[in-house]
Amino acid sequence: MTCWAMTRVPIREGVSKSRSHQVRGHINLHLADPASNAGKESNIQYRDGCARSCVDHFWRIPLGAGLTILPEHGFNCWNDAMNTEPRPSYSPGLEGVIAGETSICWVDPNAGLLYRGYDIHELASQVGYEEVAWLLLHGELPTEEECSSFSRQLAEQRPLPRQVIETLRQFPKGTHPMDMLRTGISMLAVFDPDLNDHSRAANLRKATRLIAQDSTLVTSAWRIAHGRELPPVRPDLTHAANFLYSLTGEPPEDWRTEILDRILVLYADHEFNASTFSARVTASTLADMYAAVTTGLGTLKGPLHGGANEETMKMLREIGSPDRSESWVKQRLARKEKIMGFGHRVYKKGDSRVPMMRELARELGRRFGQNHWAPICEGLEAVMEREKKLCANVDLYAAPVFYLLGLPSELNTPLFACSRISGWCAHIIEQHDHNRLIRPRSLYTGPARRAFPTGNWKKPRPTNTAS
Repeated sequence: MTCWAMTRVPIREGVSKSRSHQVRGHINLHLADPASNAGKESNIQYRDGCARSCVDHFWRIPLGAGLTILPEHGFNCWNDAMNTEPRPSYSPGLEGVIAGETSICWVDPNAGLLYRGYDIHELASQVGYEEVAWLLLHGELPTEEECSSFSRQLAEQRPLPRQVIETLRQFPKGTHPMDMLRTGISMLAVFDPDLNDHSRAANLRKATRLIAQDSTLVTSAWRIAHGRELPPVRPDLTHAANFLYSLTGEPPEDWRTEILDRILVLYADHEFNASTFSARVTASTLADMYAAVTTGLGTLKGPLHGGANEETMKMLREIGSPDRSESWVKQRLARKEKIMGFGHRVYKKGDSRVPMMRELARELGRRFGQNHWAPICEGLEAVMEREKKLCANVDLYAAPVFYLLGLPSELNTPLFACSRISGWCAHIIEQHDHNRLIRPRSLYTGPARRAFPTGNWKKPRPTNTAS
């Protein structure tokens, strides 16, 4: 394969197998030494997905049909025989890819977050979760009458069908709350009379039911798993207050409700995050809202998404005191381990939700005489910023906040879901309202077209076992 166009790329010995250029075969290149411009032949061999070369510095490489250079990714063979369309671009993990339009939420890379145009900090400090859920679903903040009506609807829809409660009692001991929640949401679908009606009005009714019953599923599943009776219904409580009451069986103090309200607002939406995007992919097939939310729940469980805050609390407990933060994180970095609660695909100057969550951690630490949690996090922040240039994300401080509120760490991700479900529903409605099936392409890295081997390849005949 001869290549003629010129470019300048690095060739390295033993390129990582994890990169996008995993191909097999070999290719001859005519290399021009950038110092002397002397021509030089080099054979680049691809074995087991690992590129090896006799050169280890920059060369100007003649290119042409059959070879493509990806920035920062070395060589990728795009075989002539299969090249029936222009060479597609590729962004691992869809990083930087615009996959759709939304009027619901905007994540500003420079540490900003807007819900329908309103700054997250103003919303969290001035309104409750009910107002924000309405805003996400309807596009505008509710009037006083609309808010009262929406709150009544949520309260009316909280009780679960008897069959769902009985199913929760059948789970094996030790089942993770996220698994119980995911199964419960899927089961609720068959009890919704609007299940297969994708009109906007029906979707809004389903969204209200889902927001109300998601919270009840989390608290009911937890109490059932721990052998506790379900408390009497309290329709007079706000959404945040009802969650705490249903979990503990006791009406919560006002300050606890106010803090949980802020947490629910902070987590309500975050643009095309992994779980929201997966929910929209499901919705784009015109599957029902429950199917799409179930997809979102499955995605949220992963430790690189919603499960991160549960793992973060395990990390903070292991560190134990602020004076161990630096040594602990340096040891993990030396072993190339991931540090939970850091980094974000979009934010470049820090997670916009961190300042408020950090202050909540400090406030609760003072209230309970456990002032060490926030300083542990701050110590980790300092080291990670210095060593890795990574900023904290909201999960770092959410973990001690949930812990100090008395919430079991196993409920960190389900509580996340109790908030994010309003955002999921809003995105599902938006997807149904302006639908186009989401169907991306992949970059093929397997063998080029090849001849089927000769020989006796007969399909096995089914055995007739009838008498």
